[in-house]
Amino acid sequence: MLRVTFASVRAHGRRLFSTSLAVCLGVAFLAGTMILGDTFRANFDRLFQSALGQADAVVRSATDLDTDGEFAQGLLDGALADDLAALPEVGAVAPQIEGFGQLTGADGEKLGGEGPPTLAGNWIDDPELNPYELVAGRAPDAHDEVVINRGAAMDGDLQLGERTMVATPEPVDVEIVGIATFGGEDGLGPTTFTAFSLQGAEAHITGRPGEVTALLVGAASGVSEPELVEAITPMLPDGGEVISGDDLVAEANETIDEDFLGFLRTFLLVFAAVALLVATFSIANTFAVLAAQRVRSVALLRAVGASRRQVVASVLGEALFVGVVASLAGVAVGIGLAQGLKALFDAFGFALPAGGLTILPATFVIAPAVGILVTLFAGLAPALRSSRVRPLAALRDVDTDRSATSWPRLAVGVLCLAAGVAAVLAAVSNGDALALAGLGALLTSLGTVVIGPLVARPAGAVLGAPLPRIRGLAGLLARRNVVRAPRRTAATASALMLGIGVVTMFTAFAGSLKASLDDSVNDVVRGDLMIAGSQFGGGGLSPGLTPALADLDEVDRAVGLAVGPVAVDNRTLQVSALDPASSDGLLEPAMLEGDLARLAPGQVAVAESAADDRGWSVGDELPFRFPDGESELLTIGAVYEDVVVLQDAVVPRDVWVRHNVQVVDTLVSIGLADGVGVAEGQRAVEAAAAPFAPPDVQTRAEFVEESTAMIDQMLGLVYVMLALAIVIALMGIANTLSLSIYERIRELGLLRAVGATQAQVRSTVRWEAVLIAVFGTLGGLLLGIFLGWALVTSAAEALTALTFTVPV
Repeated sequence: MLRVTFASVRAHGRRLFSTSLAVCLGVAFLAGTMILGDTFRANFDRLFQSALGQADAVVRSATDLDTDGEFAQGLLDGALADDLAALPEVGAVAPQIEGFGQLTGADGEKLGGEGPPTLAGNWIDDPELNPYELVAGRAPDAHDEVVINRGAAMDGDLQLGERTMVATPEPVDVEIVGIATFGGEDGLGPTTFTAFSLQGAEAHITGRPGEVTALLVGAASGVSEPELVEAITPMLPDGGEVISGDDLVAEANETIDEDFLGFLRTFLLVFAAVALLVATFSIANTFAVLAAQRVRSVALLRAVGASRRQVVASVLGEALFVGVVASLAGVAVGIGLAQGLKALFDAFGFALPAGGLTILPATFVIAPAVGILVTLFAGLAPALRSSRVRPLAALRDVDTDRSATSWPRLAVGVLCLAAGVAAVLAAVSNGDALALAGLGALLTSLGTVVIGPLVARPAGAVLGAPLPRIRGLAGLLARRNVVRAPRRTAATASALMLGIGVVTMFTAFAGSLKASLDDSVNDVVRGDLMIAGSQFGGGGLSPGLTPALADLDEVDRAVGLAVGPVAVDNRTLQVSALDPASSDGLLEPAMLEGDLARLAPGQVAVAESAADDRGWSVGDELPFRFPDGESELLTIGAVYEDVVVLQDAVVPRDVWVRHNVQVVDTLVSIGLADGVGVAEGQRAVEAAAAPFAPPDVQTRAEFVEESTAMIDQMLGLVYVMLALAIVIALMGIANTLSLSIYERIRELGLLRAVGATQAQVRSTVRWEAVLIAVFGTLGGLLLGIFLGWALVTSAAEALTALTFTVPV
């Protein structure tokens, strides 16, 4: 039987090749995903080691908020550096100031942002504690002198000696006196960095001379990091903490893994799973057709003494051979695919740290193992079917597919479908039950595939009804071929159905998110003109911009919006900060209780979801702890419906400014004076905003469109990722149809004998393929819309104001 298995592989090598391609692509996606995740983790670790591991210990504010490190927060007294330097365990101390600062390129456009931080700080003179190294020019001396990283200089076409603007967020006119590299690279990944002198950073970033965001400490010779931390701890002021360099790197890696890398790996693994699932159906179809073709040869083996176990082992041996060869090839292809995926993320604007691929041994074990197991699983049912062939079948011709489906199959399919739909509906009614919705989606998809043959016959008859009139005899034969072999039709279409279903589901979700965001922004943002900071990765608007615009004759009022974290009852809460009175007519969320525009001093407004989650109501007094470590007791004065523009709560702007070192606005909403047209007002606002590192002034419609641009970008990336699953599905259709031709050699020969031309035979097969593709696509659309509705509805509680929309 072993010789028979290898002989079968050799005999069917060309037919098994396309099956191997499906396995290879599925394994390649999985391997590429694993390699890409390991690469990003290693690159971030290397960057953090270079950026944060220079110091043996770091003294910083102990305020623990889920805050953006791009913005300067709680400060320390810089005089602490002298006290630390006197310790025998300390070799060197350097004050550090770090916050937000966005460079302007030679063409006047802002550099960086949209994800990667735009950092500004002070130049650290001690090279042992400074991760940056000068490669041209000198360190800054005067307040208006800066060193920038080489990557930013190249992107902005900036040269030594040139002057440019840095928004901190107040616009600062500076001269570039130095160019620096970061650990030999052009910068900390795609991050931009602008370094002032210490006095310049105090003046332009914190505005508080003598205070710093951190102190970098180097250990004396022979002193370990734990010993250094232990020596520093008694010297800490109230509200300060010390962390070792190694712990700081580990903390940064853990944060990036939780906030980004974990999501990215899950995101990619979902597509790898889809590709492997689609490949499974393609493999199963191929082996099913091969099993049908070899009925007489298997019957002959049974007649000369082969047992059912030997037949099963022979077919699974072929599957094992295909799985091993294709999986090993898939790992090799996956290495190239990982490089391509990395370039794809760059092309879609998701800039990530540079560096070569990191390939861990686990990739060479897990990816091939999954590919082999998937292939064996897909080949199991055809193997069992082959083993049931009786020896007498060798003496007669056998029709390979007489029945639509068996009653046990129908029962299993209906049971899976009912259980899946029930789980989906339960998840929808429960709200925020994504795990249950995922299980329901899996069972629904499985049930749909299992009962496919039952639906294929009537669907094929209806879809193919026009063909006899359109294509004559060829159309009639194509329709009859689809109807008389419903099991083959359904099996061939199932891979395409799943691929289309997943694409439709993601499209429906993205379309719903975009439509909901459009509605939310349109309902809340009522200003005539808008100025927005970066849509992703922080703001960038000077708080001085709003009062400057409000003074214009063409402007009736303007309100600036800042965002950031606070802590309430030891839980982080994201808040928006604005002047309530100025928001009237410009930012108007639907109010459930109270009035945002009429909040009294010391009052805040909270979103409905935050109030429900924490049991808050109007009149409750809450201790808000701010990024500077100070707390204030504020009273809930209003509750508003959840909206995208506003965060979990709205705090008065004067309170926010009092407790933040570097206030940065993310949005300014502008209402024009009576009688002022939009075009006239836009010209006046652009002129007034020009000194503030000129931001883009948009109409409300333009702002809404830009607010949803990121969704289109992400959807484009999803389409590219899912294209692989569609390619595998199309290969499965082509492979199964090609193999089915061998089942009909005598039938096709008879057609030719009675006068059918080659063109007519080709047309028959083509239209059969069209019917199968239409059947699979329509099934995928229906499945995807249902699952998309379930995903949107079950996620509506987690995502603000999300309602289901079908993007026609």
